[in-house]
Amino acid sequence: MQTYVTQEEIVPEIKRPIMAPNIRLWKREAEATAAPITTTTLAVVEEESTTEPHTVIFNHKHHKSTTTAEPPQESQPGTTVPSKLEVVGGKAVEITEDVAHKIGIPTWGLVAIIIAVCLVILGICFFCIRRCCRKRRSKDGKKGMKGVDLKSVQLLGSAYKEKVQPDMEELTENAEEPDEGESKQSEQKLGKLQYKLEYDFNSNSLAVTVLQAEELPALDMGGTSDPYVKVYLLPDKKKKFETKVHRKTLNPVFNETFTFKNLPYADAMNKTLVFAIFDFDRFSKHDQIGEVKVPLCTVDLAQTIEEWRELQSVEGEGGQLGDICFSLRYVPTAGKLTVVILEAKNLKKMDVGGLSDPYVKIAIMQNGKRLKKKKTSIKKCTLNPYYNESFSFEVPFEQIQKIQLVVTVVDYDRIGTSEPIGRVILGCNATGTELRHWSDMLASPRRPIAQWHTLKDAEEGDKKD
Repeated sequence: MQTYVTQEEIVPEIKRPIMAPNIRLWKREAEATAAPITTTTLAVVEEESTTEPHTVIFNHKHHKSTTTAEPPQESQPGTTVPSKLEVVGGKAVEITEDVAHKIGIPTWGLVAIIIAVCLVILGICFFCIRRCCRKRRSKDGKKGMKGVDLKSVQLLGSAYKEKVQPDMEELTENAEEPDEGESKQSEQKLGKLQYKLEYDFNSNSLAVTVLQAEELPALDMGGTSDPYVKVYLLPDKKKKFETKVHRKTLNPVFNETFTFKNLPYADAMNKTLVFAIFDFDRFSKHDQIGEVKVPLCTVDLAQTIEEWRELQSVEGEGGQLGDICFSLRYVPTAGKLTVVILEAKNLKKMDVGGLSDPYVKIAIMQNGKRLKKKKTSIKKCTLNPYYNESFSFEVPFEQIQKIQLVVTVVDYDRIGTSEPIGRVILGCNATGTELRHWSDMLASPRRPIAQWHTLKDAEEGDKKD
């Protein structure tokens, strides 16, 4: 039996299948332009675009309505694509969870442990950096510490060495007491000395020239000596001079002239000229080889006198103050002066019992003002104290040429006032062995230089402790 369809039923049927595909296509295009395209949407579009064309037939295979697939579009700016950081973060989270699972602790616990370790490492790094900065600031903050060249310091020390020349005043005679070894020297030949005397009656001055010495005894281990000569007048000892040191020789040639000014002829007749020859030793007390005494009343000063004299053994004198040994060390980059008081010998007897209670006072002076002061411990009832005590002073390189180092040996008195036994003054304005010690210190920075010094009379101002 055949069934017939009316026209009213055919028309709606024709409109629905023909119009529906176009409406759906327009909707998709509108959504694609209005909303951001996601990966899911792109996949759906591709799937639908790859399907076969939609064909609507009135139960026949003609009147086709076909939708062709459009080429895939590139991702729009609003497309959410995972970045590298997100990928790395995701992997880190996965690794953290995996490690936490293996260890058997919760993930947040493992994260807390990692954060704590990182904080500890950062704290250590911060502490090290801060400490290094503090050290640099402390070095840079000191005055006068910038641009100090060690070579310039050495040149400065060498320049002051050249000042240890003739015309040295206020030098003390080396206080050397004769011992058993020296008593044997009287039987031996101590050598001889040549000198020249010229008196000027117009200027009332006496010119003394130390020419040379011969056949001196060897006092050093190498079979030689380092001789130099001190020249002074007795009994006042106000003006004293010293020649240069001649290294490793037993026949030194000096050729150095010293002038005693304001010496009237009448006064000269009551004085005795002394030539004292010493062997220089950096690390111990200078040994006196011998001496020549010339009473001026026994010579004719009206004419030039040039002669040789045999050296005589040294006679003991009662007015000695003693000797002190100490070392100096200066670091110009740090501006640090270190004084090590080692020992003293043959100090003057200050107490009734024939002994003393000595201690050493170290002072830094500038323009007559005392800047810093330190002192050693007191050694009871001894004339040969041993200290070995170190003291440090901050002295910038700019001031090292302006200061004076005053080392005073004082006899302690509990009841009365402590009295100074003697002192030594060192500095760029010093003379003799004191200037030599100071210049050696500057010429050898960072190295301790030890030397013996003979104590000089202390002034009245030093009695105040």
